[in-house]
Formats: sequence, structure tokens, C-alpha cells
Amino acid sequence: MIEQKTILLISFGYISLLFAIAFYGDKRAEIGKSIISNPYIYALSLAVYCTAWTYYGSIGAASRSGVTGFLNIYIGPTLTMVLGFPVIRKIIRISKTNKITSIADFIASRYGKSSAVAGVVTIIAVLGIVPYISIQIKAISTTYQLLTNSSYMNSLTRMPPVLQDNAFYVALLLAVFAVFFGTRHLDATERHEGLVAAIAFESIVKLLAMLSVGLFVTYGIYNGFADLFEKASIVPEIKKLFVMEMNAAGFSGWYSGLFLSMLAIIFLPRQFQVIVVENVDEKHLNKAIWLFPLYLLLINIFVIPIAFAGLLTIAGDKAGDADFFALLLLLAEHQKGLAVFVFIGGLSAATGMVIVETIALSTMVCNDLVMPVLFRMSAFNLSERSDLSNLLLNIRRVGIFLVLILGYFYFHFVVKYYSLVSIGLVSFAAVAQFAPAIIGGIFWKEATRAGALCGLIAGFLIWAYTLVLPSLAQAGVPLENFVEEGPFGIGLLRPNQLFGLGANIAGLNQYAHAVFWTMFFNIGLFFGVSLFTKQDEVEKKQATLFVDVFKHSVEAEKSYFWRATALVVDLRSLLERFLGQHRTQEALEDYARQNRINLKQELTADAGLVSHVEKLLAGAIGSASAHAMVTSVVQEEPLGFDEIMSILDETQQIILYSRELETTTKDLEAANERLKELDQLKNEFISTVTHEVRTPLTSVRALAEILHSNPDLDTMRHQKFSKIIITESERLSRLINDVLNFQKIKSGKTQWEFSKTDIGELIEDSVVSTSQIVKDNNINLNLDLPKKSVHASVDRDRFIQVMINLISNAVKFCDKTRGQIDISLTDKPDEICVIVRDNGIGISPENTQIIFEEFRQITDSSRGRPLGTGVGLTITRQIIEAHKGKVWVESDLGRGASFIFTLPTVQT
Repeated sequence: MIEQKTILLISFGYISLLFAIAFYGDKRAEIGKSIISNPYIYALSLAVYCTAWTYYGSIGAASRSGVTGFLNIYIGPTLTMVLGFPVIRKIIRISKTNKITSIADFIASRYGKSSAVAGVVTIIAVLGIVPYISIQIKAISTTYQLLTNSSYMNSLTRMPPVLQDNAFYVALLLAVFAVFFGTRHLDATERHEGLVAAIAFESIVKLLAMLSVGLFVTYGIYNGFADLFEKASIVPEIKKLFVMEMNAAGFSGWYSGLFLSMLAIIFLPRQFQVIVVENVDEKHLNKAIWLFPLYLLLINIFVIPIAFAGLLTIAGDKAGDADFFALLLLLAEHQKGLAVFVFIGGLSAATGMVIVETIALSTMVCNDLVMPVLFRMSAFNLSERSDLSNLLLNIRRVGIFLVLILGYFYFHFVVKYYSLVSIGLVSFAAVAQFAPAIIGGIFWKEATRAGALCGLIAGFLIWAYTLVLPSLAQAGVPLENFVEEGPFGIGLLRPNQLFGLGANIAGLNQYAHAVFWTMFFNIGLFFGVSLFTKQDEVEKKQATLFVDVFKHSVEAEKSYFWRATALVVDLRSLLERFLGQHRTQEALEDYARQNRINLKQELTADAGLVSHVEKLLAGAIGSASAHAMVTSVVQEEPLGFDEIMSILDETQQIILYSRELETTTKDLEAANERLKELDQLKNEFISTVTHEVRTPLTSVRALAEILHSNPDLDTMRHQKFSKIIITESERLSRLINDVLNFQKIKSGKTQWEFSKTDIGELIEDSVVSTSQIVKDNNINLNLDLPKKSVHASVDRDRFIQVMINLISNAVKFCDKTRGQIDISLTDKPDEICVIVRDNGIGISPENTQIIFEEFRQITDSSRGRPLGTGVGLTITRQIIEAHKGKVWVESDLGRGASFIFTLPTVQT
């Protein structure tokens, strides 16, 4: 037992730390230095998915069903993050473009900015999430009692009066925390950077706490995984959990849980808040798709060991509530310090969920339920109030308290009959009803408001009928006959076996049964009603903006559809009522600066400004209310038939142009890559040429200075130095000729002088010209020419240049100890063939083509970079091709190379 004062002091100290982090995050955001603009913090904030259900409930589920009891709830989000990346990215892009503030705002905006759709989504979200919030209240209350006193077991069987129930005060404290975290000011973008930073920190704390208890249990109480599993396998009841054996109902439950968790990771209001609304940079999603699944793996890695250890160690009445094995094991081992740390981890898991969830829900309640009603009630005179920002904040604060009070009462009357996991699945099934309207809405333009409303309402009613009513009946509400016999005794309408489909007939458990029927009616009515109803103009506009969000500029689309006139002063006054004078002034000044206009001189607002004002309002009061408010001060003119046709024609042209541009873009990208490669090769060529020219020049200058300074130098040394000067000058001339010839050939300025010539004679002249470098390198050159003359039409000088290039190239790469070059000429009926073969290092297959490209030089690790400019073989190829011939190389590494070229013959 740990003193209550100690637990409370540590808890409030931890909450104070979270406040400090949140305060620091908000201050950094105000000066433009966001601390959450980081993919790792973004990924950690997504771990708000891991609530008390994960922290405690997974262990309880594993102790009852093994791996099959909890793993699907984490495989689902992993699959969504990896496979559903395009969907999540599209939702984020749409939300950023339209300043979406909540999941209700998203769905309402898609279907014509409908306040009716927004209201229905809000009601579903609030009532659907209440059971989930009750889990967190139960977790905090129960673990607090576990640590502080012995009345824990009594609380599981009977509930104290509300004012004597510590869970009631837990709910109130959570409400206070949520109010301070999320409703300190009204943000036009509805982002809470400080809150996200605190949630990311909490994610680290709960992960470390879970790993700590897992390590202690596995390696402290037992001697590792092998020892723990070996002891567990001896107990028959635990041994059954090793095997994934499921009947039909088990399989249906497993897959329904998988399906629900795949949707919940996006459509739970808190998940939509952190994934979409709080996203700072769309690119952060690229890392989150693997970091978040990694987090899920780590936080669940010790679930099975803790569950098995609890089953082995905890005995008596306490073994009945396996959800809290982690704390019970630590208390049994008298590990008070670690138990407090685990409690703080559970507190993080629960408070993180409650704070983000209630902030998201209160925003929806304010924007999509309360404000639309107040705007329509003249008694409140909202139109005459100059500042409504405080009213908005107060409505959200009240909304947070109401949601948590509802969560407490659900806990007080219902939760004690169910495990944490089963309660969580009720909420998952509720938010799954958003999937058809959202996914269908962002990919199918013809989806209508009527279809979305019918699907949502039907799905919600079936959810309440098949899941909520049976849970209330079990909690003591007098509905037993209704559940067991059906309304008016109609057996086909029994909530647990609707239309005869149930666990005893089709192998469906309670949750799989509910999922099937809710999705059946939701999806069926969504598509069916949409096919037989029409969209109004606003719906059509929004459908285009959502479905084609990556194709069109929203501002450009707005200029088409918003044909409106309004006074700038009216729009300014409207913004000031919700954002205040300071924020309004900043927002309008930014717009004027970006669009280079002077709003002080403008009396009438253009379509762009009207759209901008609506977006700003949408960030504060939601898209439906924002559209209604802007419409109240704007006179919008409908589009005529000719204008609509003009828009369609222009859109068609844009689509065709876009397709042509995508082809062209690929060609340009390829050409650009080639230019980059050539630019790099050109730089290397310039560097090589500079080096090759400097070397002989340096040698010539040094020797010339010696001769000049020593007129009495002996004859032998004078001749030696003079010979070197001549040799280096010839080398320099060859380098310059190579560069000049390359430039001429590339520019097409070469003047060719073709004449019928004896090829054997030209080859012999080429051998004589290169005899000195062959001799200097101790190379044996063998010449194999036909006895009769072989003629071809060639440019004499250029042909000799080809032969000199090939011979010089062979000299460079010949064997250094016993170099051998073989030159042969073959006369064929239609062509002559010349082969220059060396016994050098050879050329790899992948280099046999690129050596003829511009500036390419093959570097050998044993010899280093070869001498020359790297354009000799390029010039050779271009000369041969100008003679209508072909040139190639045949080689194997370590066995020399044969350069072969052919030319058309000339008959004698």
C-alpha cells in the first residue's frame, strides 16, 4: 500500500510537467519556431491510440484468449498506416486546403457544408466515444485504489454513491486538465502545438513504463522468456493460450476486430485530430507509416509474458480482473517504486486519450451542434454581439465537462460488467460508421448529402440497437425481454440475432454481428440513395474539390464557383466577431500582402477574399457554420449555362494539357539527368586536359631553362634534354590536336577529303608514326597485312589518326613486362576489317560500350588513371561512322582487348 498523498503529489507533479511542456510548445509556436515540426514527434503523437485499453486491457485479453485476444487491434492500424497511405495523405491534403477542424467538419464540408450532416456526425461521435472514455476513468480509478487501499475488490462488485466515488472526481479532474490544455484561446487553424508536444512526451512515458514492468516480470520474477513460457506450459489452462485455436465465432470476432481497428486509427475523433488536424507537414507521414507500427510492436512485446506471469502468480479474488496484472504483480513483489511508475504510465495513456478526445468532441459540439442552433434563435441576439470568441471557448469548456460526466455515468452503471477490450470495441464500431461517407466521398464525385445522411443514421441506429441496448440490459436496465425475444416478440428483430443472423447460426460473435449489419445498411444506403438523388451546386463544387484535390488549385476553383459581392467592411466585421480584432487584422494583412492589394482602398471584396474569409471562419466555427455566416453577408449569383459550359471546356483542356505535360515531363527528367551526367563528365574532362597539358609544359620549360642557363653543357646531356623536349612537345601537340579534332567533329565543322587509298600503306605509316612510343615501352608489335593491295575511300589523315589512337591506346594497357600488339587487315567481299589487339588488362563487359562515350576513361586500380584526355576513342568512333563503318571492342578481363572496325571496300 502506498500513501494517498504520495500518489496524488506524484500525479499532480506529472500533470504539471505536461502543462509546462504544453506551455513551452505554444510559446515556441507563437514565435514561429515549432517544436512539433518533426516527424518523430508526429509519430509519437499518433500513439495516443494506445490508451488504457492498450496499457491494461491488452494484458487482460491475452490472459483470456492469448495472442488472438488482442493482437488484431494492433495489426489493423499497422495495415492502415502502410497500405492506406494514399488515403491518409489525401485526407490530410483536403483538410489543410479547406482548414478542416474535426472529422464532423470534414464530412460536412464534403457534402455541401451541410449543418445537418455535421450534427449527425457529432452526435454519433459523442455517444460512440462515451464508452471509450469510461475505460480511461475506470483505469485511473481502479489503479489508484490498487495502490492506496484495500477497498479495490469491493469496487468491482458494488458502486458507491456518486459523490463518494473517487472515479467521479477523476472525471472532474480530467475535465479540468482538458479545459486548460485545449481551450485557452481560439485558434483560427484549430491546432494545439503545445498539446501535441505533451502527448508525444506521454507516449514516451507509457512506453518506458510498459517496457519496465515487462522486463522486471520476465527477467526479475522469472529467468527470461524461456523460463516463463516453460512454467506456463505446465499449467493446462495457460497452455491452451499458446495455440491460436478459434471456432467460427472466434474467427469472425478476430476479423471484425481487425476491420474495426483499421478504421479506428483514422476515424476516432482523437486520431483524426492528431493525424490530420494537428499535422504540420504532410511529409511527416512518410516516417510515421513505419515509426508508429514500430511503437505498437514495442508497447505490446511484453503483453503475453505479463499475462502468463499474472495467471501463474496472482491467486484468489484478484485473479478475476486480469486487466490490472501489471500492477498486481509489482505490488505482490513489493516493487512500490516501479508500481508508481507503471501507474504514471497508465495515467499517461488514459489522460492523453481523454484530453485529445474531449477537445476534438467539444470542438464538434460547439461548431456543429450548439452554434448552428444559437444562430437560428433570435432570443440570443448573436448577430448584435461584436465578439463571440469567449462564447465559443465557454461552449467548448462546457462540452468537455458534459462529455466526461457522460463517460463517468457509463462507467458507473455499465462498465463493471465488461472488460476494457469489449467496451473499446463498442466505440470502434460507432466510429466505423464514418468510413463510407469519408472514403466514398473522397473518391466518388457522385456521392450525395442524402446518401451520406441515410448511411450514417442507419449505421448509427443499428449500432445502438445491436450493441448498446444489450449492454444496458446486462447492466440492469429492464430490457431483458426486449433483447431475448425481440420487440413485440418478433424473433427476427432480436438485437443479438438480427434477421436470424447470430452466433448460434452464422458463427458471429456480438461485435462481428453488429459490424456486419451496420456496414450492410450504411454502405447500402450510402450508395443506393446517392445513385437516386441529385447534388446541389455547393455539393458539386465540394465533391470536385475533394476528389480532385491533387489536380486543381482550390483557389482557382473558388474563383469559378464563388460569384459573389460583399463589402470588405462587412467581412472584416464578421471575422472580428469570432477571431477578435488582432487576429483579424493579421489575417487580412497577410492576404493583402500575398495578393498585392490594398484592402483600405477596396470597398467590394472579390471572390478570392470571400473564400479566404470563409476558410478563416471554418478554422474557428467549422465549415458548415462558416458557410452560413459568410452567405449572410454575401450576395452570391448563380452560374449561367454558358459560364458552366465554359468552365467544363476549360477543365477538359486543362486535363488534356496536364496529360501532355506528364509525358513531356518524363522526357525532360530523363534529359535533365543525362545533362547532369554530361556536365559532370565535362568537368572531369577539363580537369584531365588541364593536367595532361601542364605535365609536358612543365617538363619542357624546366629542361629549356637548364639548357639556357648552362651553355657549356656537355654534348651527351644536351642531346638527352633536347630529345625529351621534342618528345614532350609532340605529346603536347597530340593533346591539342585531340581537343581540336573533338571540337570540330562535335560542331560539324570538319572538312572531309575522301579518296581511294591503299589501306595497308596507311596502316604501315601509322605504325612508323608510333614506333617510338612502342619501342620506349618495350612492346613487340606484329603486323599482318594481305599481299595484294586493299583499297577503300577514306580521308587519309583521319584514318591515320584512328590508327594512331588505337595503337596509343593499346600501348597504355599492354602487359608491362612482355607487351604484345597485333595488327591485322582482312579483305572481305564488301568491306575491310582492321583489328588492333593487345595483351593488356582487358575490359569488363559493362564497360565495352561506355568507353566510346565522351570523356569516359576506364580506371584500373593497379595502374591508376590512364594518360590522355578521354576523347580519343570518341573521336575514333565518330571518324569511322563518318566513313560509314562500324567500330567495337571485344574483350575479357585479364586477357587483353581487340578493337575492331570495318569500312566499305572500293573495287580496283
